[in-house]
Amino acid sequence: MTKGRDEIIQNRKRLKRQFGLLFTEVEQILFKHDPIGIAYVDDEYSPEVGTILPRLGDANTATDVTDIVYEEFVRWFDDEKTVGPKAKYHALSADIWAAWNRFKSEQH
Repeated sequence: MTKGRDEIIQNRKRLKRQFGLLFTEVEQILFKHDPIGIAYVDDEYSPEVGTILPRLGDANTATDVTDIVYEEFVRWFDDEKTVGPKAKYHALSADIWAAWNRFKSEQH
C-alpha cells in the first residue's frame, strides 16, 4: 500500500470510531439515493462520507447539509456534469440531517 492509501484507511478508521453508527448510516443513505449511479458495492460512498461527516458540525439546516454534500461530491468527482444539479441532493441531505440530529441528541 502507498502512504496515501494508508493515510486514507487510517482516517476512515478514525472517523468510524468517532462517529460510530452514523458513518454507516450516512453511507447507507448515499447508497440508497445513489446520486452518481455508482452503488454497486456497499462501501462505494465511503470516501465521500469521510469528508462529509467532519463538516456536519458547521451545518445549521438541511440546506447547509445539501451545500456540504454537493461541494464534496463536486470535489470528489471533479465534474459538475457527473454530479448533476444541487436539487438532486435535497432528499438525501434531509436524510443525513435527520441522522445527524439523532446522533447529536444521543451524544448528550
